[in-house]
Amino acid sequence: MVDSADMERLQALIFDVDGTLADTEEVHRQAFNRAFAEYAIPWEWSPALYERLLAVSGGRERIDFYMRELLALGPGEILTPDLIRELHARKTEIYAEMLRAGRVRLRPGVARLLHEARSAGLRLALATSSARSNLEALLDMNLRADWRDWFDAIESCDTVAAKKPSPAVYLAALHGLNLPPGACIAIEDTLNGLKAARAAQLVTVITTHRYTQAHAFTGAALVTDGLGEPDASCTVSAGLLGGEPCVTVPLLRRLLTVAGRDRPRVALTSSAVV
Repeated sequence: MVDSADMERLQALIFDVDGTLADTEEVHRQAFNRAFAEYAIPWEWSPALYERLLAVSGGRERIDFYMRELLALGPGEILTPDLIRELHARKTEIYAEMLRAGRVRLRPGVARLLHEARSAGLRLALATSSARSNLEALLDMNLRADWRDWFDAIESCDTVAAKKPSPAVYLAALHGLNLPPGACIAIEDTLNGLKAARAAQLVTVITTHRYTQAHAFTGAALVTDGLGEPDASCTVSAGLLGGEPCVTVPLLRRLLTVAGRDRPRVALTSSAVV
């Protein structure tokens, strides 16, 4: 049985990947366009269009939404499910090639916060609607070779079919951690990510980027333009850093404590996280 006092003690951080750990969305957009060109499909996703498409989680789902909802294609014009899978697989290969070419680095503050959390005894998890291969390509290029050992739970669309804003991937991460939501904080970058994390009852920090900086993140405990560094403070658009120059473990502990004051003081069993 988990006591409510433990729920208010920060024990783990759960990170989204794309847009949160690294500003990958622009590289994804370019990879989609390169795949379309290789398959002689006359589509070109502009940054403005891609910002709209990010409301749909998952690459294959994004393609399907674009065809059916934005282009309103007829039955004979719509790509078959098999072709969409093939096209998306090629896009994933292109994306990995771009990562290996050094196109994407971790966002400022990410490596620092990961190391700070580990030094403080916090556990780590990843919860993404992207493919496991995408996150591995990113982290293989940017973290030490043993990074997989840093995370007690890694959940992706390969392990959880329902994509954000469904809370399923966060519930799976909580199950892998064997922790209640009140002992964890989610770090996200999109509205769908915020909805998924909040539906899993997680206190959530949002780090915006070019595709999400204009969005309103109602319900987030903190909204900044990044995690920041001690000598390069982040800019806050909602919430407070509480005197910290950037997002730190002490700040996250305080955010969880403040949120915990509003939680019902009831004991939870481990079944609450599955």
